[in-house]
Amino acid sequence: MPPTPGVGGPMDNKGTVNAAFDGLELEETLGKTVQPHTTQERQDIDHPQSPNHDQSRPERPEREQWANKREFLLTCVSMAVGVGNVWRFPFVALENGGGAFLIPYILVLIFIGKPLYYLEFCIGQFSSFGPVKVWQLSPAFKGVGCGQAFCTWIVATYYVSLMAMCVYYLFASFSSILPWSSCGPWASPYCVDINSNSTLILNDTAQAITSSEEYFMNQVLKIDPEGFKNGLGYPDWHMAACLLTSWILIFVVQAWGVKSSGKAAYFTAFFPYIVLFTILIRGATLPGALKGVLFFITPRWEKLLDPGVWYAAVDQAFFSLSIGFGVVVMLSSYNGFRNNVYIDATIISLADTLTSLLAGFTTFAILGNLAEELGVEVQNVVKGGGTALAFVSFPDALARFRVAPQVFSVLFFLMMFTLGLGSAIPYTGVIITAICDQFPRLIKWQVTLGVCISGMLVGVLYTIPQGQYILTLLNHYAGGVPIFALMIFELVGVVWVYGLPRLLKDIEFMLHRKTGMYWKVCWGVFNPLFLIIVFIYSQATASPLKYGSYVFDDVATGIGIGIATMAILMVPLMFLIQLYQTHISNDSPSIINSLGKVFRPAYDWGPKDSILNQEYHLFLLSKENGLGKCT
Repeated sequence: MPPTPGVGGPMDNKGTVNAAFDGLELEETLGKTVQPHTTQERQDIDHPQSPNHDQSRPERPEREQWANKREFLLTCVSMAVGVGNVWRFPFVALENGGGAFLIPYILVLIFIGKPLYYLEFCIGQFSSFGPVKVWQLSPAFKGVGCGQAFCTWIVATYYVSLMAMCVYYLFASFSSILPWSSCGPWASPYCVDINSNSTLILNDTAQAITSSEEYFMNQVLKIDPEGFKNGLGYPDWHMAACLLTSWILIFVVQAWGVKSSGKAAYFTAFFPYIVLFTILIRGATLPGALKGVLFFITPRWEKLLDPGVWYAAVDQAFFSLSIGFGVVVMLSSYNGFRNNVYIDATIISLADTLTSLLAGFTTFAILGNLAEELGVEVQNVVKGGGTALAFVSFPDALARFRVAPQVFSVLFFLMMFTLGLGSAIPYTGVIITAICDQFPRLIKWQVTLGVCISGMLVGVLYTIPQGQYILTLLNHYAGGVPIFALMIFELVGVVWVYGLPRLLKDIEFMLHRKTGMYWKVCWGVFNPLFLIIVFIYSQATASPLKYGSYVFDDVATGIGIGIATMAILMVPLMFLIQLYQTHISNDSPSIINSLGKVFRPAYDWGPKDSILNQEYHLFLLSKENGLGKCT
């Protein structure tokens, strides 16, 4: 049951409010913040005493903050504008009808992506808590944060594996001849390099495979076409070394918290755009580029009636903006209390959308050229997954550069590495922040080291011949299915239990601005109902997971379902734990009383600063009594 709109938490009882503020006089002038008159009165407000609330608000440890607003914005941009924009968005668009996908994608960003992004910004900045501790707003939902942290940790491990591939290609780019530009000893009889014409080699051009694709599958991944049927193979030491290099760099950047990661964002945010524009200009000059771009932007209206396209649009928006992973909450928790996250959410969501479109135009220009070279349709160019798009199509285009292809190749894979770094740093930061919030006495660099070592050990799985199958499995069952379910729980907890009226008051106090009807309708009605429908649809229409032509067997699918279930079950599990802890620490033996408390805000919920916290409760009291507004 939602709490009574207005106060809630330690101030949700009129008698408590009267006891806590006994002797204080509220100023009756509208628009002024009520200030306590004496030091003793300030202490009474900070530590309210009543028969129902006999505990004081615990002292909050000091929390580091961003050095300036630029570093926060650039970190958010580098997180959103990650490898997902380069290899995931074009591939999702390719699978869902090219230009037709843009219509549901943009609509989803407007009515789902941006509102949820702004919501997570608000609760993180307001509380100065990470994605687990933020559920002090309603401890019954703490399992949402735990489930998100679990999924985010898994996603972070395979993000770093993509960085390792970039390191591999980066070193290979220093060869006198780019190794994927010709068919090497790893190639099949159907291999077509950049100097070949597939029509002269094959009667059936659909069988042609570019040398860059064969290099990626046979030389870099050494992938087992039989999948898990032959068991698990041994790690490739080249890829393992690249993986170790990636984790070492993440540790160096993360060890000193947001002060060091914020500095890295100056490079991770700007450098990718320079390279993307360079590749776009070159790709536009290649034969067939226009064909690819037209395939990208031409709407296939019949696709709009396919619910699967809309589901793909929601999935891409979540992945691209990192909604529901706890990352947005974590980043905003290091902001100053009065930072204008309203403007930030608009800037970042717009930058993410434009970058997706930029990457789409760049990629499809190159795909059009490959289709021209091979004599096939654009949709048949790439036969692998999204990673193949980034590590096949782009390398092939680089090999076709007539001037200094090695230089462009180094720049491109350095860009890809920085894109991965810009996303992996915040994702690992979620785990680090969650641990440090729960155990503030721990030393951050030691926590960071532990997270990086554990991530490295898990990441070794991606370097075996079955690594891409594992990545596909985890991407779907850790980065997809449970995130939707947890986001629904998040909306229920924040909007329906904590209460939309209380949330709107929090935002008004923090930002000194009213929340418009667009946000109220999206948060209160449209977002939760739409996500519930999407989740039900995704499960009702679920089909066996595939990687290329390989279909995952029942054992692999069972493991994936187990991972997703584990993340979702953290919600009821943590609810029972919170209920038990509240019951045994409660003076009243009534389980009903404990149940009510576990759904109300905890004692340390509110602004971190003690002065702001007392002003906040006075503001709530004034709103309840119809007095004034925040100044």
